[in-house]
Amino acid sequence: MSLIADRPGPGLARPYRFPQVVRRTVAGGPVVAAHLPGQNLAVALLLLDAGAGREPVGKEGLGAVLTKALEEGTAQRDAAAYALALEGLGTELVTGLDWDSFQVSVQVPVDRLGAAVELLAEAVRTPRMDPGDVRRVRDDEATALRMDWANPGPRADAVLRADLFGAENRWGRPMYGDPDSVAGLDVEDVTVFHSEWFLRPGTLIIAGDLERIDLDALGAAAFAGTGGGPAERGGPIEVPPHAQRRIILVDRPGSVQSTLRLGHPSPHRAHPDHVPTTLAGTVLGGAFTSRLNHLIREVHGYTYGIRGDFASSRRFGRFAVSSAVQTAVTAPALVEAVGEISRTQAGGVNEDELAVARSWRAGQLSVELQSPRSIASALTTLVVHDLPDDYHARLREALLAADVADVSAAAAAHLHPESLTLVVEGDAAVIRDDLTATGLGEVVNPPPL
Repeated sequence: MSLIADRPGPGLARPYRFPQVVRRTVAGGPVVAAHLPGQNLAVALLLLDAGAGREPVGKEGLGAVLTKALEEGTAQRDAAAYALALEGLGTELVTGLDWDSFQVSVQVPVDRLGAAVELLAEAVRTPRMDPGDVRRVRDDEATALRMDWANPGPRADAVLRADLFGAENRWGRPMYGDPDSVAGLDVEDVTVFHSEWFLRPGTLIIAGDLERIDLDALGAAAFAGTGGGPAERGGPIEVPPHAQRRIILVDRPGSVQSTLRLGHPSPHRAHPDHVPTTLAGTVLGGAFTSRLNHLIREVHGYTYGIRGDFASSRRFGRFAVSSAVQTAVTAPALVEAVGEISRTQAGGVNEDELAVARSWRAGQLSVELQSPRSIASALTTLVVHDLPDDYHARLREALLAADVADVSAAAAAHLHPESLTLVVEGDAAVIRDDLTATGLGEVVNPPPL
């Protein structure tokens, strides 16, 4: 037996070809489809401009409650009958909610797609909305959030988001709400949100063998009874970085670990620097081989893992680092993490680590974009972010073509170590003095959420 001292180099990224994209308007709504010749499974996804960003401030969690309420039956069938109808087609409703959109999809054999889309539309357009069911769903969601928020992390995440974007703004509050905001929702809140956003046509996404699929019939089923037209989407939100770093200390008495959340605003998803910025984030903290994970985990042994990356929505983005470390090493771990971010911003990346990041990101496309569901998800990216139809076809080449100069320039432009908000959730009585001694920034208590 012998140990290998040198890390293996990256392999060649597998080639891939994104399928042809077809667009048309049917029955008053847009259909975006991808042709998958010979594929026996097909996916239909209804994309609505009804993401968490549409919720009023103080009513966070409406979308999550409404998503669960769709499973409680429709105007035509009770919950059991609707579940049996889905089961009879061998499918289920798969729902998703993010800042920009609500999504619901079905995956079935091609010859059952029409019936499946009719059931999907039935749930989205005409949910039963029995007041007792809505209250029960709301209470279940609030209870689940209370259990989640009892753990380290959610509160630190909420504090960071509020500091970056402002708690007075919807995007400065948790995407799925918090235990109090969800518990405070009433039935009328949910029904009004549905009537305002779920009866608009949206976009029907189809991935399958289009030679065996009637897009006109599917569009007619998906858009029947809808109206109101597209909603005003708004442009990117300008969120300037803070003038200086600061540490927000969230007290968790007796904790044997500290939860770290470091972050600052970053560009929106359709920004022209998206590809080099993504690669810069991968080198810094977006992979197990990243600089942050090597330094904080492998060199110092402060954590089992640390991750940092850029995440973006249609109107805003954020760079964030997350980890958990033993209480005793909270301050040095924070110093090392900020130092690595500063070095990456100032010095950029080198060819060896960029080659790994390029190969991994490009190789992921070959692995991830194989199923009808993954292709449908990729189509939603085109619609939500107004990207060209050939975006995914060109993405692999864009990743592989990004050079050290491009990625280093993105790191220099979009990393702001001097403006980081450093949220630490831990035992304040034990770590406050050490945090103050780091000189990274003023140590303050979090404002009420």
